[in-house]
Amino acid sequence: MAKTIKASELPGMVGKEFEPSPWIEITQERVNLFADATNDHQFIHVDPEKAARTPFGGPIAHGFLSLSLLSYLNAQSAMVPEGLVMAVNYGSDKVRYLAPVKVGKRIRSRQKLLEAAEKRPGQWLTKTAVTVEIEGESTPALVAEILSMYIVR
Repeated sequence: MAKTIKASELPGMVGKEFEPSPWIEITQERVNLFADATNDHQFIHVDPEKAARTPFGGPIAHGFLSLSLLSYLNAQSAMVPEGLVMAVNYGSDKVRYLAPVKVGKRIRSRQKLLEAAEKRPGQWLTKTAVTVEIEGESTPALVAEILSMYIVR
């Protein structure tokens, strides 16, 4: 669960690893909806019968689907500054896809705050190392460094 802190405490949280997010299941419906939203209907994602004949043994989630879920997953266990007006995705410094997420598996995120700086009064830029774990698997789905801008009043 997200924890509220004073914005001025963010720099003191650098190096801290947060609690993992709750697990979320990657369903075929979610994958199909993502395929529709992005026009990426490659068979490995949307055709279970054809995907079963690949080395994956079935359909897998789009890498960008796993990445796109970070906004939701990370918000579940982040440190949130008091007086938050909004949080904005500011970009990613690194993203690496390490293992496919098979449909039916559950994923969650782990976060570690790497940097926090007030860029302008009330605007805090953070960099967070994120690992997306796949339940029951030793290799994570992805690792990334995510940038977020917190606007506080």
